[in-house]
Amino acid sequence: MATPGIQKAGISVISPAGAAFDQKGHSPPSISLSSPIRIFLFFHKAIRAELEGLHRSALALATNRNGGDVEQLTDKCHFLRSIYKHHCNAEDEVIFPALDIRVKNVARTYSLEHAGESLLFDQLFALLRCNEKNEESYHRELASCTRALQTSVSQHMSKEEEQVFPLLNNMFSFEEQASLAWQFLCSIPANMMAEFLPWLSSSISPDERHEMHECLHRIIPEEHLLQQVIFNWIEGAKVSNKRKRPYDDFAPSGNSHYATDNEQCSFEYSMNGDRTVFSEGTSVMCSIHHPVDNILHWHKAILKELSDIAEAARSIRITGDFSDLHDFEKRLQFIAEVCIFHSIAEDKVIFPAVDAEVSFAEEHAREEGEFEKFRWLIEKIQNAGANSAAEFYSELCSLADNIVETIKKHFLNEEIQIIPLVRKHFNLERQRVLVYQSLCVMPLRLIECVLPWLVRSMSEEEARCFLCNMHMAAPARDSALVTLFSGWACKGRSIGTCLASNVRDLTDSKEQFIRHCPFSIYRNASNDSATSALSDNCKRLAKQGNLICSVENRTSITHHSESPNALVVNKTCFVPGLGFNSQNLGTPSLPSARSLRALSFGSSAPSLNSSLFLWEAENNSESGVVTTRPIDCIFKFHIAIRKDLEFLDAESGGLQDYNESFLRQFSGRFRLLWGLYKAHSNAEDDIVFPALESKETLHNVSHSYTLDHKQEEKLFEDISSALSMLSQLLESLNSKIVGGNVCESFTSESSNRYRELATKIQGMCKSLKVTLDHHVTREELELWPLFDRHFSIDEQDKLVGRIIGTTGAEVLQTMLPWVTSPLTQEDQNRMMDTWKNATKNTMFSEWLEEWWEMKPGASSNIPTSENGVSQDQEVHESMDQCENTFKPGWNDIFRMNQNELESEIRKVSRDSTLDPRRKAYLIQNLMTSRWIAYQQKCSHSRSSEATDDDLHGRSPSYRDPEKQIFGCQHYKRNCKVRATCCGKLFACRFCHDEVSDHTMDRKMTSEMMCMNCLEIQPVGPVCLTPSCNGLSMAKYYCSSCKFFDDERDVYHCPFCNLCRVGKGLGIDFFHCMKCNCCLAMKLVDHKCREKGLETNCPICCDFLFTSSTAVRALPCGHYMHSACFQAYACTHYICPICCKSMGNMSVYFGMLDALMASEVLPQEYRDRCQDILCNDCDRKGTAPYHWLYHKCGSCGSYNTRVIKVDRDHSCSSST
Repeated sequence: MATPGIQKAGISVISPAGAAFDQKGHSPPSISLSSPIRIFLFFHKAIRAELEGLHRSALALATNRNGGDVEQLTDKCHFLRSIYKHHCNAEDEVIFPALDIRVKNVARTYSLEHAGESLLFDQLFALLRCNEKNEESYHRELASCTRALQTSVSQHMSKEEEQVFPLLNNMFSFEEQASLAWQFLCSIPANMMAEFLPWLSSSISPDERHEMHECLHRIIPEEHLLQQVIFNWIEGAKVSNKRKRPYDDFAPSGNSHYATDNEQCSFEYSMNGDRTVFSEGTSVMCSIHHPVDNILHWHKAILKELSDIAEAARSIRITGDFSDLHDFEKRLQFIAEVCIFHSIAEDKVIFPAVDAEVSFAEEHAREEGEFEKFRWLIEKIQNAGANSAAEFYSELCSLADNIVETIKKHFLNEEIQIIPLVRKHFNLERQRVLVYQSLCVMPLRLIECVLPWLVRSMSEEEARCFLCNMHMAAPARDSALVTLFSGWACKGRSIGTCLASNVRDLTDSKEQFIRHCPFSIYRNASNDSATSALSDNCKRLAKQGNLICSVENRTSITHHSESPNALVVNKTCFVPGLGFNSQNLGTPSLPSARSLRALSFGSSAPSLNSSLFLWEAENNSESGVVTTRPIDCIFKFHIAIRKDLEFLDAESGGLQDYNESFLRQFSGRFRLLWGLYKAHSNAEDDIVFPALESKETLHNVSHSYTLDHKQEEKLFEDISSALSMLSQLLESLNSKIVGGNVCESFTSESSNRYRELATKIQGMCKSLKVTLDHHVTREELELWPLFDRHFSIDEQDKLVGRIIGTTGAEVLQTMLPWVTSPLTQEDQNRMMDTWKNATKNTMFSEWLEEWWEMKPGASSNIPTSENGVSQDQEVHESMDQCENTFKPGWNDIFRMNQNELESEIRKVSRDSTLDPRRKAYLIQNLMTSRWIAYQQKCSHSRSSEATDDDLHGRSPSYRDPEKQIFGCQHYKRNCKVRATCCGKLFACRFCHDEVSDHTMDRKMTSEMMCMNCLEIQPVGPVCLTPSCNGLSMAKYYCSSCKFFDDERDVYHCPFCNLCRVGKGLGIDFFHCMKCNCCLAMKLVDHKCREKGLETNCPICCDFLFTSSTAVRALPCGHYMHSACFQAYACTHYICPICCKSMGNMSVYFGMLDALMASEVLPQEYRDRCQDILCNDCDRKGTAPYHWLYHKCGSCGSYNTRVIKVDRDHSCSSST
């Protein structure tokens, strides 16, 4: 739909941060009280109230309170579905396309949410049709579904208020906002507006109602007739307590259902020679005897339009001229929308009234599919342009002819099967009402286009009768509406012809109405009696408010004997239009019309997606080849999330059983999902979404999903609080059970509160499942494809590395089995390959193998095919057992001669598959293997001869002897570890290395001694001796490193495979996969150097990677110990490796500038210059001669070196 004043595209806008709206619908200060956008806040408040009432009724049923029956609940659901569906369709048709012109990447997410909410309604109606309506579990499930619907829709509206409304307010002028709101109202079917506006008015407070009226006055164009149409609807019949189903607004009262044989139209006309006589008692009949035959005019007009389109398609094929293809497509869109709304009218108005078994729902759906194929083909031709192939032309003609034949056959069947039944079983009044209802199924913006188009295909007599029937069928509240319809119909006639002449003033007195009648084309009355009879008829209809027309007075009706064309009153209709360009209405509104087809089939029909953008997404997914991308492994989390959500939803009903063990298990599973989902959403908010937003074309694409995460976190918190309360109630109930008298306990007030809370939690779990499932589905539809189009494989690898680089070892140990369990073997292998590729520079694979070996039951799980990680371990084991590979053990090495040992060292050196660090380790150990083997042999022999009582160091050591605090000078801990190499007890590995001629491999440690009881036992976090009563060895224990620390915050990095000081990955540190080191979170944007930490400190030459002292990262990407940096920086400011400045030296360089300005060089050196190379910017240049300082002309740095002294040329300035 065209939007006045907003057609210009190409405006790049970054979404502003809007203040949140509260749940009551109050707007933030950024939206002024006079803004037309405020009308949407009233809509949201009314919808929220309706949702709350719906859930309250369902909850009353579930908890056996007086809340009505299922039928009343069904009526409420029908009403809410109809209201909300039309609200969403109007947004998709008007608001979101306009917003997408000004601010890209916002609207599509909300259209996808509309589709998800439509599915929720379908699920609710499927449950309402269930046969188990008297079971308690059914009522609880019903309450859960209504709770999920309430949560989903409320969250959607809150997001619109926080993101969309501020954008509309900021990016559109006042006039543009009013235009959008007016188009929104005109996109809702007229019959729904008659019910929607009174319901809206009754759902808000009197003050808000007054404010809404003022807002509508600003929105509706300043045309009295348009204002009266809207406010007549608002002031119409009040919404009854019992909701009516859609399209039942105009049902006639009384018992006039069946027609009598001689019954006539009370205001009909006939031809009698040259005269037209109007009277109530005359026997002359309307040329269309049955008002239902007006449907035949629709059939004729539709078939004529389709035939013209088919002829135009054949003309395009013959001429090959596609210059008017756009206009051709608009015609097709228009007639497709007319056909869809016509079929909706038949399905919801005509067929239910006839109550016949025959149905044309399948034909309607098939016709819609044919139109969709036609539209797709046109778009293909437009995309192909001049390269359009001849088969396109032939297919275009074939489709056009096929549509004509299909609809012609369909109309013929209706005229044979349905129309005769209506003629037979309904009187004329009822037939008029049905035809009028069929017209009001359309929205105003379509009726404005359709009525001139329809009347254009009629004769004047047929048009007059059509308007006559419409005036007589309309209820009193629609007096202004039918006047508007009549005026629009006049536009279909030739210039100067008015079928419902000018309406001078809608507030005329009854005497002025008497002068009006529904036609301005009359035969002359031969006498005053005919004129009097006509006046009587006009009086009767004017009193009903159904008739407004514009013959000035009775003297305007004169004798004529000329042709009918000569009898036209030469007046011009001045009934206003809606005030926006109607030429472009058909194109964007078609998806909305398609969406309404779901309502026409009933709630059981599959909902057609109302998204304006879904077709493009479907084409992209179909045309692209499915390939494995690194980012896919992140979205694999969605599979595991869905699995746990299904568990929570399915098992939450078991909370009613008062089972304490089940409650603990359920709470544990819930908290596991909460923790892992929080890690997943944090990774998206901190890494994935900023990466998307960094692309210029993807600004604003992730804001809606960030809002989702906040809302979902609130859901998790609410469920957690409710589970804690439920646990307390269950403990209270169990404490009341005395002597097995369970029944008395369960009938207590606590038991009732327990059941109500359990029912509430069941609904909250359903809401959580629906919300998260829709959220991840939208991510997969909208965000997932963006990575393939905008990110290279290397960029995706880096993103994956950053995500898992902020994930700690404990989280990974929980996450990996959880993520991989629902995946197929192929997906598991692919996922782990991606992870290992992203962490190829790290020790992640080594950590992974160690963890699976230490994991309880790992030996039985590793060979299975249910886990990709386990299969990888099995491959390594099979390689070890290969006969072609000889990997000597210590005993073999001890028996080797020197030549054999050197041969093995050369083999290791030539092995290109080994990591350089691993290779260096193996070569070093092989070279010293004889000595190591001898020492181990001696230590084993000594340890076998000695008893545990004779062990070296079997006594406590103290970190603080005065306070008797266990530990050593390096660490505070309550245990000693037994070195595997020599069998001695030491407080730590440093204590061992200080007194030994070899180093201790702490990961090989298997035993420890508690310094409280001095008992040797397997290494672990607590003492196993009963006398110590589970004494903790330290507040931190790492089972991988066998490391204890009772003082500092320590975490194990799975990528360094070492314990490091800090709160943890993702908290204050992250692991850079390229540098292979843990860095502070503030260093996210740093200069990467591959394996930069795997080197010696340039000052003290200690190995940095395994150093226990703090390491400092320099801006150039090199590293050194923090203590070494402090000492080195006292006398140097450049990196000892690359010579770049180690910090911001602007202050120092400013001091040098002042020094250089104050110095006066000897005359012989003043004009000399020197060629320099800047260490900071790597550029060459010249600088004035100086024996110490040379400033770079490019960056202003004094960190330069002289590369040439020019003695022959003067140097006046630097370059």
